[in-house]
Amino acid sequence: MCGRFVLFTSGDDLLAEVGSLPGVAAVEAPDGTPPPRYNIAPTQQVPLIRIEGEQARIDAARWGLLPSWKKDDSGPPLFNARGETVAEKPSFRSAFKARRGLMVLDGYYEWQQRESGKQPYFVRADEGMLYAAALWETGCDRVSATMVTTEAAENMAWLHHRLPLFLLPDEVRQWVDGSPEEALELVHPSRVAQRLVWNEAAQEVGGVRNDYAELMGDAVGMGR
Repeated sequence: MCGRFVLFTSGDDLLAEVGSLPGVAAVEAPDGTPPPRYNIAPTQQVPLIRIEGEQARIDAARWGLLPSWKKDDSGPPLFNARGETVAEKPSFRSAFKARRGLMVLDGYYEWQQRESGKQPYFVRADEGMLYAAALWETGCDRVSATMVTTEAAENMAWLHHRLPLFLLPDEVRQWVDGSPEEALELVHPSRVAQRLVWNEAAQEVGGVRNDYAELMGDAVGMGR
């Protein structure tokens, strides 16, 4: 699963990153791009990437899906969606059928249970950013999103049994443009997992109000 993540790439750098995706010729961000963040939590605002034709659009979205039938934002936030059941679950099936997008990350946090307590880790790609498969909705008259997860790849199962569905660049269009059947073909332990590296993160990441680069531990230099 993924319940906290990092996105310090912002401004023109983020626009250029999204613009480098296959088939994307132009990128717009009507709300602007978010400032660097080091401890993004569910229900907070995140950038949602939607692609139509050669045009990519970055919009601010609530992290926690609000299906069209929701009356308000009460209840546990739907910030992750299990890929194995995403086509059938009432909360996700409508969005999966027609509203698939991307969430972009510089890395994410995961906790490992130890005898002495939980140890947070910061996980990132060995190079570049990470694109996670996402679903979006407009329930409660606002844009919201959830991150799709799968079983963890073998090299990451030691940390957690679930992993975000990270997409390779050549898989992005199949996810956002393909039929539901074609999108489901991507729901398996991500090949991107082989590029993931990690280090121990600061314990303070457990506090959602803490938001600074030092939370990433040894990776702190990459986010400045």
